[in-house]
Amino acid sequence: MRTGEQANRRTGEQAKRLPTSAGNWPTDHTADTWSWDRSHVQPELRTGKSRPVDRFHKACEAVVDRLPFGLGKIIAPTFLGFCLINGLTFGIDLTLLTGLRSGLGAPVPVAVTIAYACAFALSYLLNRTFNFQSHAPAGPQVAIYVVVVIVNYLVFILGVSTALSALGMQYQLSRIVAGTCEAVYMYCAMRWLVFRAR
Repeated sequence: MRTGEQANRRTGEQAKRLPTSAGNWPTDHTADTWSWDRSHVQPELRTGKSRPVDRFHKACEAVVDRLPFGLGKIIAPTFLGFCLINGLTFGIDLTLLTGLRSGLGAPVPVAVTIAYACAFALSYLLNRTFNFQSHAPAGPQVAIYVVVVIVNYLVFILGVSTALSALGMQYQLSRIVAGTCEAVYMYCAMRWLVFRAR
């Protein structure tokens, strides 16, 4: 009798450890994997990549809503975001330009080209992710962006910067003048061409 009871007890314990369905695993398996899930999967869910993006966009909206004289009805939050992001990338542009021209003695067209390419690659990534929050395929966007950037480069950056430098204006000041024209053109192109809603 005792041997039969022990056999029944062992059979019952084994039954408890067997999965009852495809998605119901034994308790000891869950305990073994819970520490991995907790240390790898859950933190990734808690720290979703969209949170900094959402904070940036909400901050731009909050600032625009508080603009005086009804400007909040005219200025889009994406314009403020564009100004912030491109202000950063423009500073990087000028820093690289100064280092290449004054530090390494590179010709103005070469220095402007290298600094411009680096700054605008960063501008595209930041505007796509943080400002316009685009989830469209990157391939077509990059193709349009390249055309926009080439036009901007030939007309405003290289053309205006080189022409003003040739007229005797300091190359950094000529770059700032060209950058002002560039800002208006690039925002319109990004909003209504590159990152337009589809």
